[in-house]
Amino acid sequence: MEFHQVVVAAAPGDAVTNTALEYRALLRQVGPSEIFAAHRHPAIVDDVLPLLDYASRPSSRTGSDVFVVHVSIGDNAVDRFLGERNERVVVVYHNVTPPEYFAPFDPKFARLLTQGRVSLARLAERVVTAIAVSNYNAGELEALGFANVRVVPLVVDFDALHAVVPDPALTARLDALDGPMFLYVGQILPHKRPDLILEAYHALVTNVLPEAKLVLAGHARNHGYARVFAGQLAELRLPGAIFLGGVTNEELVACFARSTAFVTASEHEGVCVPLLEAMSFDRPVVARDFGAVGETMGDAGILLPADSGALLLAEAMCELAGSPQLRDDLVARGRRRLTGFDPDAARAAFLDALLEVA
Repeated sequence: MEFHQVVVAAAPGDAVTNTALEYRALLRQVGPSEIFAAHRHPAIVDDVLPLLDYASRPSSRTGSDVFVVHVSIGDNAVDRFLGERNERVVVVYHNVTPPEYFAPFDPKFARLLTQGRVSLARLAERVVTAIAVSNYNAGELEALGFANVRVVPLVVDFDALHAVVPDPALTARLDALDGPMFLYVGQILPHKRPDLILEAYHALVTNVLPEAKLVLAGHARNHGYARVFAGQLAELRLPGAIFLGGVTNEELVACFARSTAFVTASEHEGVCVPLLEAMSFDRPVVARDFGAVGETMGDAGILLPADSGALLLAEAMCELAGSPQLRDDLVARGRRRLTGFDPDAARAAFLDALLEVA
């Protein structure tokens, strides 16, 4: 028996790809295991195989092997592939972003998200096990009719991240900044609402804390929204706002090390890994109560109501910057919260779910 993973797209720094790579290391302890993708970033073609490579395999192998299918978006090639194969299917559900966030910027991508939810529903009767990376995601699967749903936390290897040496050039650049530094880590996408973070930061430095800095680290891969975000950044003329784009692990560690607090305004998250990473660096967190954000955070941050706007977000940032006692309290809560995300326990839970299928 072999366990192979299927993803729509594989790219460096992508959360789904990172999860698949982590799972592959575990599955290779059991037997042969590869990752197959319909679309591959040039930087990862040596590590992830094209989906067509598996499609050419003889059908005599079908029925005994297992596909671990990561669901976060739709794709015709993946749908056709699964429809033509008889392997048993295990779904890992990362959640599918509601398409309405992308409709004004990228209608084609919005249609893929719509297709993703339709494809997910069709898999309900076929899967032998569905793995949800949060209780929030599990609720969506159960609402679609999935029967055997198991909640398995993502494997977030904090020790590996902390072993990374911070990038010296970026460290020097950030250390030269004065004042508190707020950090956002995540892709520049409409549902992540980096535009709202910019508005909040504008209110913060205009009204109460002019020395504050804002660093945004993340790929801007959606060209439609990237243009809108770049336009907003230029229009607001915020000299203390630094957009780094995609960063290496060394640069990411440098950002966490210098930051005063982590801030996100995201309106859709199946987990929110950067929030956990911030806690691991003893950085307090400000977020809004959407999706699995509250479940992930617990009581280890400032969780604002979902309808909070830029001004309330700015007030929370100001409070964190000016209150060492509050920061210390949230840091202590964050350390306790991270005990629920032990990477070895998450690895064991994933293997248990797959070996149950075997």
